[in-house]
Amino acid sequence: MDAPHVMADRSTDWHALADCVLDGHRITVEEGLDILRSPDVELLDLLAATYRIRRRYHGHKVHLYFLKNAKSGLCPEDCGYCSQSIISDAPIQRYALLNETKLMEGAARAVESQARTYCIVASGRGPSDREVGHIASTVKKIKDEYGLHICCCLGLLTPDQAQTLKAAGVDRINHNLNSSRGFYEKICSTHTYEDRINTLKTCRDAGLELCSGLIVGMGETDRDLVDVAFELRDLAVHSTPVNFLHAIDGTPLGDVRELTPRECLRALCLFRMANPQAELRVSGGREVNLRSMQAMSLYAANSMFVSDYLTTKGQPAEDDFKMVEDLGFEIIIGDHEAHQEWKARNGGAPTVASCETNGCGG
Repeated sequence: MDAPHVMADRSTDWHALADCVLDGHRITVEEGLDILRSPDVELLDLLAATYRIRRRYHGHKVHLYFLKNAKSGLCPEDCGYCSQSIISDAPIQRYALLNETKLMEGAARAVESQARTYCIVASGRGPSDREVGHIASTVKKIKDEYGLHICCCLGLLTPDQAQTLKAAGVDRINHNLNSSRGFYEKICSTHTYEDRINTLKTCRDAGLELCSGLIVGMGETDRDLVDVAFELRDLAVHSTPVNFLHAIDGTPLGDVRELTPRECLRALCLFRMANPQAELRVSGGREVNLRSMQAMSLYAANSMFVSDYLTTKGQPAEDDFKMVEDLGFEIIIGDHEAHQEWKARNGGAPTVASCETNGCGG
């Protein structure tokens, strides 16, 4: 990101811009850059204006996501930010796709963590048909057992694989753009930006919801962030996870500087203003980069991961619950079709006790 301005060259009326967005205005490149380059003295006004948009479309609801690293390392791709890539020397666990029991245990933990969505993530360029079949059969059981909203992040997908996942009950596919079209070749050479776009379009054609976001802080410019915000807007993604680079030793970006909490908040404001109705998730790296200002992120975002990430630790789930409670916000679990179908079959919400009774751990 570019360095934020200490003093503004001109002042923007953030509440007037929010009014325009609420009336259907699509922010311009210049307005997006103004958000990212706004001075610190305007941050609270910017955040208050952004919160009005969040409140209009999402109220005080917070959706929690629980992530399961279903296949770790062993990846042939050279993404510079990733500890699981072929060029990473980071000391991480490496293992093949988890069996059904382990994936069901993850689902039980998602319920325990009050998560709305269970995210099954597998490293690699893309899954084999056999791996897709295994995940599909397990997802059917997770749906029957817990009624969770399911998101899968599996890499590049073929049309047949996307259809298989949809038929099994997968609700959403995550496939992040990670940065702008112009910056992408600086962080990855083994696949293209267009490969990622095509996978998203393939999944949309299969009837799957789209989850796609980015990583802030890899050395991109402000214009790169605006460009990817608009690309996601044009794709009409349902959910946008905004990650903040957690530089990991052993990766090419291991020495990249940390963002400031204020830069992170401005980025969240940009993505809320650019795509006001989408779910906006404050994601990986929030603990490292937002630090004592984490709670303020939820005035722009309306969802977050709970517990751990792929190869890094998050803060304890209890701290996340308390943060949401202190804000006066509400964790929402059962507002999706899978949960309502489960409730109709079972007469109540899934509980940790029911997980233990059925032998799937916790």
